[in-house]
Amino acid sequence: MGQLGSWLTRIGVGFARACIVVAVTMPVPAVWTAAAALWIWWGRGWTAIGPVIWASIGTLAVSPLVCRMVRSLVERWIGTVIPIGYRRPAPVVRMSTGYWWNGHSYHRTRRDALHDQWWRIRWRDPAAWRDLRFAVTVPVTVGAVAAIPPAGVAVAVFGVFQPTPAARLVGVLGAVVAVVGAPYAWRPLGTVAVRLLCPPPTAALADRVDELTAQRADATVAQAAEIRRIERDLHDGAQARLVALGLSLATMERLLATDPDQARALLRKARAGAKASLAELRELVRGISPPVLNERGLVDAVHALALDVPLGISVDANLSLRLDAPIESALYFGVAELLTNAVKHARASQARITIRCDDTCLTVEVSDDGRGGARAADGGGLAGLRNRLGYFDGTLTITSPSGGPTRVTMAVPCESS
Repeated sequence: MGQLGSWLTRIGVGFARACIVVAVTMPVPAVWTAAAALWIWWGRGWTAIGPVIWASIGTLAVSPLVCRMVRSLVERWIGTVIPIGYRRPAPVVRMSTGYWWNGHSYHRTRRDALHDQWWRIRWRDPAAWRDLRFAVTVPVTVGAVAAIPPAGVAVAVFGVFQPTPAARLVGVLGAVVAVVGAPYAWRPLGTVAVRLLCPPPTAALADRVDELTAQRADATVAQAAEIRRIERDLHDGAQARLVALGLSLATMERLLATDPDQARALLRKARAGAKASLAELRELVRGISPPVLNERGLVDAVHALALDVPLGISVDANLSLRLDAPIESALYFGVAELLTNAVKHARASQARITIRCDDTCLTVEVSDDGRGGARAADGGGLAGLRNRLGYFDGTLTITSPSGGPTRVTMAVPCESS
């Protein structure tokens, strides 16, 4: 009885999956069938150009949807993840000349740069052409095989209600074909999808080149913004105080002979201004490269950072080796960014920092008990952190459901360190 139930379950599941495969793989034939019906309705002749054009546009439009659904079905039914492989657009950057660079050409406006970039990616991305090839070929390969069980059921239903013995025999044969083929008719979907949709090895290299190009553009923008910040801090802070100090010294020089008391008062103010300027310069240097990070490494720098944040923070670390300075800086400022978000946005009261290093990867995990909802939005701090870690082949993983807690993991391969 158990084997019979298992067999019936396989038939039912297989039949349902075969029907789903037929529905998913047939949009392109449906588009061309509608175009043919439109052509017949309009009449034969030069008017056939219109339906053909609309059918071609419809094929281009539905092919990404078909491939997306097929990838989802293969992952759910077989457990095989088929990478999408679409090329990611490079950031559109405004240059010092006022023109916008989209990774391919310069344009006067950002809208024109984005429009040109979209069309270039649409027509030159090999993944888009793989999707189109798959959407056109899958109906006559996978779809035709998957249609056998539904067609067998249709023949069985039609034949059973016919009066002649021959028709009833055909109906019985249709039922047998449907039952026997149901567990297997959907299975070619995985093989064909992996064969036609997986990007070739050269595509991974091309994607890596595109990724590095985008990261280089991000680094250029970030570097320019950081230089402007340092210039602004020096101009508005230390420089203004040093100018005031120079004026005070010049005034003291004139007052020394006539009014020594006022000169001494100005001297005290000048000494206070020099002390404040020194503090601002130290703060600026600490923002560029914290001394404790350079002298004692990432773990001690994170411990020192935790003391300055108004949270209950625990640090758990087993890292004993020193990393390259750029990696230590990226991870340190990443921790600082995450703790700032925990205080400012998540309104957390407790946080935990875990630093682990094994044979393959260094991971830094920051978790808090805040209200959650953290996302790496474009142009935000988390997106910038993800890009910065990408320079070292690192990754940023965010788990932050609404209501919390939030857990963010930064991982950098040990080879990069």
